[in-house]
Amino acid sequence: MRSNRVNKWVAAPVAIGAALLLAGCTPEQQRGFLPEGSTHATNHTEGITALWVNSWIVLLGVGVITWGLIIWATIAYRRRKGQTGLPVQLRYNMPIETFFTVVPVILVLGFFAFTAQEQAKIEARYDNPENVVEVFGKRWAWDFNYISDDVHFQGVQVKTDEKGSALPETMPVLMLPVDKTTEIRLETRDVIHSFWVVEYLYKKDMIPGQTNYMSFTPTETGTFMGKCAELCGQDHSMMLFELQVVEQDEYDAYVESLRAEGNTGRVGEEANANIESFHGDEAQAQNEKK
Repeated sequence: MRSNRVNKWVAAPVAIGAALLLAGCTPEQQRGFLPEGSTHATNHTEGITALWVNSWIVLLGVGVITWGLIIWATIAYRRRKGQTGLPVQLRYNMPIETFFTVVPVILVLGFFAFTAQEQAKIEARYDNPENVVEVFGKRWAWDFNYISDDVHFQGVQVKTDEKGSALPETMPVLMLPVDKTTEIRLETRDVIHSFWVVEYLYKKDMIPGQTNYMSFTPTETGTFMGKCAELCGQDHSMMLFELQVVEQDEYDAYVESLRAEGNTGRVGEEANANIESFHGDEAQAQNEKK
């Protein structure tokens, strides 16, 4: 009876302390220190956040158990006063060896299963997306072809002021309507780049000769930071853009402004500097042969 009472007095403060600790977590801690505004930015970000946070909870639990066992073994089996020689040696302990084999395998399979499940959701393409945008990465800026609306935007490399801050008027802007199923087709005009909207918690490479895709539904309006996430040359750090998610009427007005400026149609591979350079070198080589 006395032992049960002691256990209750010990368990109660631990439970209360754990509850207070969890209740005191800031919003930043609850989303696992991921970027602000990323929890509900698209139809995928909530699942990515849950996978990230829950994985850390499991890993911290494993760490607490592991360090607890190490500390317990160190104290329980320490050399006592008056003891000499080595402690009694055991050949094996089947329960412990089974535990330390089975549990890690279960954890690895669990992490793999949940990660594969979430990745399958993210990589799934829409059969009939409401909005299709083709994004070209180039040295060191972006072109956006709004395929669904037959207009385009050609960006320039971001310029900076004396303090090294990006000048807003030189920032390429990708505009998307909120709550519309969207497919982003990713292309590159030169080397490998990577399309990354930070708050969307997902990025994908743009590889020469290969079209990659990102499918998502923007669920929150606002301005989100985008950048190239693949080291692509001298001015890689300035390969930035903004993603602006707006209501449909504002998006339609932006499309009409591009059309009024004469930015109709699609800017494709013909603007690829490497292709132009290749054809120029080829022509020069043929002239030299003549």
